[in-house]
Amino acid sequence: MKKGKIIKGIAGFYYVHDGHDKVYECKAKGIFRNRRVKPLVGDDAAFEVLSEEEGLGNIAEILPRKNTLLRPAAANVDQALVIFAVKEPDPNLNLLDRFLVMMEREEIPCQVCFNKADLDKQGGESFLKLYEKAGYSAHLFSTYTGEGLLELRNLLRGKTTVMAGPSGVGKSSLVNLLHPEAGMETGSVSEKIGRGRHTTRHTELFFLEEDTFLLDTPGFSSLELTDIPCERLRFYYPEFLRLEGSCRFQGCIHGKEPDCAVKRALKEGKVCRERYENYLLLYEELKSKKRYGR
Repeated sequence: MKKGKIIKGIAGFYYVHDGHDKVYECKAKGIFRNRRVKPLVGDDAAFEVLSEEEGLGNIAEILPRKNTLLRPAAANVDQALVIFAVKEPDPNLNLLDRFLVMMEREEIPCQVCFNKADLDKQGGESFLKLYEKAGYSAHLFSTYTGEGLLELRNLLRGKTTVMAGPSGVGKSSLVNLLHPEAGMETGSVSEKIGRGRHTTRHTELFFLEEDTFLLDTPGFSSLELTDIPCERLRFYYPEFLRLEGSCRFQGCIHGKEPDCAVKRALKEGKVCRERYENYLLLYEELKSKKRYGR
């Protein structure tokens, strides 16, 4: 029996990397269907080899998971690399904040990254300051000039990293630079609508080096958070969490309450207005869903 990591699943076949230099095409045994256990990309698995020459096998066991993501569907993730572009397309910070909330809920560390630094270095640095103030590790790079790529390589080393962001921000280009064997199709941004064509159509894990995997996911243009109670949203904003307990009222949601520490920090420039306004929008959205039972 061998052990490896599932790097891709397509049409009932699962591709398992042995941690060295070989990938086996495997089927999952019927016992998984009986238990209603579906193997996920990122799963560590025990498998039996049916043909070493043809690289065929059967997955016999899914090893214990340390975490599971629903979107993207993946397991055993160490960190998230959230990638947006400085421009072309302009970053949708509301969408970015939604993804960060989702990762905070799953307790997965996030690296906030902005590609295309070559198009607007000054604008990119302003985005870095915004998210560094919120408490995130933020990075600026360019797949065109190579700026910042060494730093990204070091961030990935020894970890399984999920990479996510909208279409057209350069995720596929980054994978091609970090792992040329991926042979991924890269897309261009449509000049007519200013949005990227989808170039990644399934979730796939790439082996970069020992103990280092990069999970690429299809681009997304929206992200609906449906299972977070509105009153708990504030706990998924690191800059708010630092001030928890400093408001006059216990359980302050940092909206219309008087003597709110978060609103005070907002006036003092210690909390970013863009992040705060996105929080209020998302709070009202979650509150509305709760009210109407959606």
